[in-house]
Amino acid sequence: MTSIVIAADHNGVDAKKALKQHLKECGYSVVDLGPYDSRSSVDYVDYASQLSTIISNKEADRGILICGTGVGMSIVANRIHGVRAVLAHNELTAVKSREHNNSNVLCMGSWISNIEDMIAMSSMWQTIS
Repeated sequence: MTSIVIAADHNGVDAKKALKQHLKECGYSVVDLGPYDSRSSVDYVDYASQLSTIISNKEADRGILICGTGVGMSIVANRIHGVRAVLAHNELTAVKSREHNNSNVLCMGSWISNIEDMIAMSSMWQTIS
């Protein structure tokens, strides 16, 4: 079974919660690094770094990061050795990033994509081995 670690900043808390629920319903093992409350501002760098270190150390198979645009998370994640983070705004980008780049971290933006689209992108991304 694929293990997934997921994190967000304050802008992505609601989307993260919905995505986590969906992934668990699909049978994935999901570790939620937080945050759990969208009312307090947090630094996306802290969450992206923690998740990326877990991926780099092979403590989880894949990771998902959500912030306002996904840009900041993807920049931070790609600075960590062994992480291949993709910023996806549609299913095609998510799928091709797995097929052609073997991405292991999916970054999405809550200001850019709605929760249903994020679930669809992550579902397609997960199906590519």
